[in-house]
Amino acid sequence: MPKKRPTVAEQRRYSVRNVQAAKQIALAWLKEFQLQNAVGFGLPEVDDRYHIWRVPLLSKSHQSRVGEVVIDARNSLILRGKSTDPQIIEARLLGKSTPRTGKSNVSRNGTYDLSPLRNIIALGDCEEVLQDLAADSVDLVFTSPPYYNARPEYTDYMTYEDYLLKIRKMIRQVHRVLSEGRFFVMNVAPVLVRRTQRSESSRRIAVPFDVHRIFVEEGYDFMDDIIWEKPEGAGWATGRGRRFAADRNPLQYKPVPVTEYVLVYRKHTSKLIDWNIRAHPKPELVEQSKIGDDYERTNIWRISPTYDKRHPAIFPVELAEKVISYYSFKQDVVLDPFAGIGTVGEAAAKLGRRFVLIDNERDYIEIIRERAKTWLGTKVADVLTINCPPIDSSDMLF
Repeated sequence: MPKKRPTVAEQRRYSVRNVQAAKQIALAWLKEFQLQNAVGFGLPEVDDRYHIWRVPLLSKSHQSRVGEVVIDARNSLILRGKSTDPQIIEARLLGKSTPRTGKSNVSRNGTYDLSPLRNIIALGDCEEVLQDLAADSVDLVFTSPPYYNARPEYTDYMTYEDYLLKIRKMIRQVHRVLSEGRFFVMNVAPVLVRRTQRSESSRRIAVPFDVHRIFVEEGYDFMDDIIWEKPEGAGWATGRGRRFAADRNPLQYKPVPVTEYVLVYRKHTSKLIDWNIRAHPKPELVEQSKIGDDYERTNIWRISPTYDKRHPAIFPVELAEKVISYYSFKQDVVLDPFAGIGTVGEAAAKLGRRFVLIDNERDYIEIIRERAKTWLGTKVADVLTINCPPIDSSDMLF
C-alpha cells in the first residue's frame, strides 16, 4: 500500500492540521455568539501563503453563504479582523440589511463620551487585567513589550512563536478597550539571539515586521514608522560589527544597531482623524493640547537612551512625552500594558493625562506605587490599585 503523502498543513507543521480541527475551532467561535444552531460549514481550505484556514459559513436553512471564519493555522487563534463580524452574519441570516459594526460611544449631540477611568496601577498579566476594563475606555496605548530572550532576564517564552502569540493576545485585548479611531504606539526593535557555541551563528530576529502583521490582522491601520535614533556608539554593546572592524572581509559586514522602531497604528474605523478632533466634547482641551513649534518634523527622532538599575530595559521619558503629546489630548487615558517601572505614567502625569499601568512583576509595581507619589502629589490618594495594596499617602504633606 503506497505511503500517504502528508498534507500541506502537516508539511508546514501547523497547529491546525486538518478540516475537522478547523471546523471545531470555528464552532467554538460560533457558540460564543450563540450562532451554532443557525450556521453550518462549507469545506474549509488552508492557504499556506498566509498561513491561515478559511472556513466558509453557510445558513443551515437555505445553505447560502453568510460569511467565513479565518483561523491562524500556526496557533489556532481566530483572526477577528479578517473573519466576518457576528452582527453581519446575524443580519444575513435574518435577511436584514448589513448593520454598521462596532458599538458607538457617540452621544446624540454628535460628540463622544470621555473615559470615566481614573489613574490605575494594576499587578497582573495584562491579558487578564485588560478584560476587566470597559470597552472604549482608553484613548492612547504606548508600550514597549519585553524583548524576546535577548537578555537572561527574558526567558519566559519557549519559542519565538510563543512570544508572538502573547503579543497577539495583548493586542487583541487592547483593541476592545481602545476608543474608536485612537492610536496604539509600540516601541519595538529586532533582537539579537547570541550563539551558544563557536560553531553556531548568532541570529537577528526582525520582531517589528512580525508585529506589524499581527496589528493589521487584529483590526488596526498602519499609520507611521518612526525611527528612534540613539547617539553613535550606543549599540556597540551588542558586539555586532567588531569582527568586520578587525578583518574588513566582505560578507562579514554587520552594521551596529543604533535605532529602534516606534510603530504607530490606529484602531480601524470609517471615520477620519478630524472626527476625533471635532467630536471631542471639550473643545477647550483640544485647544490646550496643541503642539508648539518645537516638534519633530521627520520620522527620525534623535533621543539618548536611558538606564536604570531597577529595570533592564527602559525607554527614555522624553520618548514617552513625545508620543503622548502627539497622539492624545489633555485628560485622556494612556495605557501601558507592559509598564515596567512606569515611564509612561510619569510622562502622562506630567502632561496632564491619566494613566493605566499594568505589569506582572510585583517589584516593578511597588516601584510605580512609590514613584506615583512624586508624579501626583496629594492626588495620589485617588489612584485605583488592582491586585496590590492602595498607595499609602500618610507620609505626604497635604
